[in-house]
Amino acid sequence: MVNIRRSCTLIAALLLCACTSGAGTDISGAPTPDVDPATLQNIAKGQFGAKRRASAQDAAALGGYSRGCLAGGVQLAETGPTWQAMRLSRNRNWGHPELVDYVQDLSREAAKQPGWSGLYVGDLSQPRGGPMLTGHRSHQIGLDADIWMLPARNLTLSAAERENISSISTRRASGAYVNGNWTRAHHEIIKAAASDSRTARIFVFPGAKVQMCQDETGDRSWLRKVRPWWGHHYHFHVRLNCPRGARGCVDQAAPPPGDGCADAQQWVNNILNPPPPDPNAPAPRPRRELKVGDLPQQCSGVLASR
Repeated sequence: MVNIRRSCTLIAALLLCACTSGAGTDISGAPTPDVDPATLQNIAKGQFGAKRRASAQDAAALGGYSRGCLAGGVQLAETGPTWQAMRLSRNRNWGHPELVDYVQDLSREAAKQPGWSGLYVGDLSQPRGGPMLTGHRSHQIGLDADIWMLPARNLTLSAAERENISSISTRRASGAYVNGNWTRAHHEIIKAAASDSRTARIFVFPGAKVQMCQDETGDRSWLRKVRPWWGHHYHFHVRLNCPRGARGCVDQAAPPPGDGCADAQQWVNNILNPPPPDPNAPAPRPRRELKVGDLPQQCSGVLASR
């Protein structure tokens, strides 16, 4: 009986080690360090928000857009020929190399529009991705970017000016329609963003999607990627697909077939004539803060990296 008890104790200890150890390999096959089990219980946004630089690893988007992290991120330059990164104090101008290349490419397309010298670029990701201290639930794996609706006419803004300048709203009637700030240039820039094969989705307020559906007279296939969502009238949100061949990156399901215009119109109809509340709808559950242990295992290694 004593021997059986000792064997059970040994097995339990081994199982505990297997469950709590961070040992293994990262996305490039390099060994990852053991992780203190206590670290896994830390609130993830505090851990990732404290990191000021990227991890010294090969670039990799790990996990999903709202539950993951970024290894080997690169920083979008604060100023380029056709862009400026805004709100530099947030330190959120980091992303997967694919995203940084994409933003630069899109900014060059934007610079072709009348009245635009390029783009004002809002939040990408934190240096190591992960949950943010404030704001977004997504933007965690370095494949999301917010692009301001404000035409970027002056690309010599100082850091202080970038903290104080605001974007412009392009909606009216709570998002049912665009307002006078909306121009054909917004249409063409979003079209260019959606037409890029790297793009998975673009989020914009419902009235903008309906307006683009009404105004587009050529190829409409790109409209499928433009999805109505609350807010998104001071900026539009670009989400890229996982890079080809990326291990550990989880794509979102593809948008439904078709151009999505009828769906956007239904959003507008519901804004203008809200349906009665469902008396049987369950009360919203409080959102639980993600812990480090809720993220993919490799994210512990991202935190521990130099």
